[in-house]
Amino acid sequence: MKLENMIYAADEKPLENLVNNGGYTAIFRRIGVVGDSLSSGEFESMDANGNKGYHDYFEYSWGQNLARMCGSECINFSRGGMTAKEYCESFADHMRFWDSSLACQCYIIALGVNDIHNMGQEIGSVADIKEDYTQNADTFTGWYARIIQRLKKIQPRAKFFLMTMPREESRRAQEKSQAHRKILYEIADYFDNTYVLDIYEYGPVYDDEFKKKFFLGGHMNPMGYVFTAHMTASYIDYIIRHNPEDFKEVGYIGTDLTYIENPC
Repeated sequence: MKLENMIYAADEKPLENLVNNGGYTAIFRRIGVVGDSLSSGEFESMDANGNKGYHDYFEYSWGQNLARMCGSECINFSRGGMTAKEYCESFADHMRFWDSSLACQCYIIALGVNDIHNMGQEIGSVADIKEDYTQNADTFTGWYARIIQRLKKIQPRAKFFLMTMPREESRRAQEKSQAHRKILYEIADYFDNTYVLDIYEYGPVYDDEFKKKFFLGGHMNPMGYVFTAHMTASYIDYIIRHNPEDFKEVGYIGTDLTYIENPC
């Protein structure tokens, strides 16, 4: 038995091996999800007159499904329609989400659809990120980075996983999603303890056949949120298995403890 064969194959790709029980994602005992409707388990309804309703069912969200797989706790820092800018300017303060009692060992950030696709906000660049986050530029990058910077103040050793948008069939949607994907990689390079969950590159195409199975109108159905939880857990499991040195002290996140080998 070779240990490396049990952990990963050298040519393994993300999402090549899906886990059913959370895999190594279970090392995180408290997980925070910062996101919009798709992070909130939002379902669409339609009445007899064709009027649509939108309802956040957090217990159905992929974050809560992920937590149940891992036996961990998940906090939904999310709401339908959320943008990074609104999160920083009002929503997080109103919900008291910056409270240190809500500090998590890892944060999964899934924002960008409303910011870039629906509101057309300028994406910007990492040059928009300042040491004083209150001075970040008024761009998607500036507001998105501000979330990470504020959470790092609360939990300095937390791990961050930045989720790309999925691949759509529309060329216009793909162009914006690709730009979003590109800036997430640059943000991950800018900050320590930060990784990209590249669903655009390694996940399925969200085409008509996919949506027939996993969507309810413009949002996911219960199976879709479970499917997303499996993808998210499997991707984080992949990152941990391929970078074990980065995660060996996860149990000490939120404490002053560390392990220094061969101390002088």
